[in-house]
Parts: sequence; structure tokens; C-alpha cells
Amino acid sequence: MSNDIRLVVLDMAGTTVADDGLVERAFDAAASALGVHAGTDEHARMLEHVRVTMGESKISVFRHLFGDEAKAQQANLAFEAAYHDLVDAGHCAALPGAADAIQQLRSAGRKVVLTTGFSRATQDRILKALDWQDIADLTLCPAEAGRGRPYPDLALAALLRTGTDSVRQIAVAGDTGYDMLTGTRAGASVVAGVLTGAHGEERLRADGATHVLASIAELPALLAD
Repeated sequence: MSNDIRLVVLDMAGTTVADDGLVERAFDAAASALGVHAGTDEHARMLEHVRVTMGESKISVFRHLFGDEAKAQQANLAFEAAYHDLVDAGHCAALPGAADAIQQLRSAGRKVVLTTGFSRATQDRILKALDWQDIADLTLCPAEAGRGRPYPDLALAALLRTGTDSVRQIAVAGDTGYDMLTGTRAGASVVAGVLTGAHGEERLRADGATHVLASIAELPALLAD
């Protein structure tokens, strides 16, 4: 079945792009803007939730943490501003082999879509920093798909936007359990977890990974097998 994969849906931070703790550093800024400071029990509780829900739409995470739409929006704006500053300061790099893997997948005739739990503005900031504006066939953020992870919307939107015939022709790859849930709920034939990001093999398997890879660099060979 892997030889019939026509669409590959890839996560960004932790999968194709090195996270380097940027999400947690940006969260610290967001929490501080809402009066929750590092070293407090409340901050520790919130940070643990951020770690568990890596891959989820960030605004959804803040809605859960603060329980108020205005506060969630304030936190999200602070998060994005901090993340943008970190990206602009050069704290953004492709994971080893990621760009080559994407090129191999596309050279094999497969469509590649890059997805994220960030906003479009943040996603574009990362793509520009890496000079990746044209590396994939399509890029998607939660607002453009309906719902973010762990819902199947990003993968299904990718299928619709690329004209892929069947969910069984989709491969999804990511570094979080939420990426795995997105893939399984979308009906993807290949749901590959990578060990370069937030979650380990146990969490990836528990949430539906059909394969666990050391990195995204192994994906082209897996699909060609």
C-alpha cells in the first residue's frame, strides 16, 4: 500500500523544523503576559499541559488553560510575538535531512503538504526564515482547515486541496501523539511518528503510529519499500 501513497502530510516543528525549545520559551512569554510567572505551581501545571498537547492548535491550548476567550486571545498574541522574535533572531533551522526528504517525496510524484498548529502568520514566518516558501505543494494551518489536531481536518483539507482520490493514499508524519491521531482519524494508510520532537515511541504508538522513525529523513525509503 505504501507504493500507492500520493499525498504526504508533514508536521513542521519537531518533524521537519527543529523546535529547540522555542514553543516552551514562547509559552513563558505568553503566560507572563497573563500574570503567570515561571517558578510558580500554576506555571508548572500549565507548562505540563503545553507539553502533553504539543501539536494542538495553540489558540485551543490557551482556551483550555485560561478558560476565557479574551485571555486566550491575549495569550496567543503574546505567544506569537515571542515566537516571531525567536525566529527572527535566527533560532529556527530545518532538521537534518528534512529538505532532502521533501524533495525526494516530490520527485517520486507525491504531493507534500506542510501543516502546523501555529497561525498562518507564524507558519509564514518560519517558511520565510528557512527559505521554504516553495518547498512543498501546499502549506496549511488550522484556521484554513477547520479544526487543528487531533482532529482529521488538516489531513482531509490537504486531500481536498491537492485532489487526492482516497484517504488510503495519504501518509501522515509528525512528532506528537496528536499528529498520530490526526492521521488515524483521517484514515491514512501510513501514520509515521518521528523521534526528533516532543513525544517518544510509547506515546506515538499509543496514539496510532503505524511506523516509528528516527527522523523524517527515513520516510522516503519507507514509502518506496
